[in-house]
Amino acid sequence: QVQLVESGGGSVQAGGSLRLSCAASGYTYSSVCMGWFRQAPGKEREGVATIVTGNGNTYYRDSVKGRFTISQDNAKNTLYLQMGNLKPEDTAMYYCAAALRGACLAANMYWGQGTQVTVSS
Repeated sequence: QVQLVESGGGSVQAGGSLRLSCAASGYTYSSVCMGWFRQAPGKEREGVATIVTGNGNTYYRDSVKGRFTISQDNAKNTLYLQMGNLKPEDTAMYYCAAALRGACLAANMYWGQGTQVTVSS
């Protein structure tokens, strides 16, 4: 059974940093892609960053470019999101997701339970 378990969330002041981790288990083959999504109260879920497992290409939403870095340790089956210069608008529940086959689309992904990130001004 595929499992994705996030950790590393917390409360920080604006300008601070956090590193989220996502431990993946339950599959032995490489994922197609993995990503981080977030959802703030009253808002729709949005993609934050994605990494394509095969070639390492990364994609970020504009608002986090230059502040967040997504990375993947295939040996440890772990996905990371290094977040810097955090802003109050980054406050949200952050979810790890993995596409194991097919296209790298949210509809194809397995999801973790989420980790809360709260940034105070």
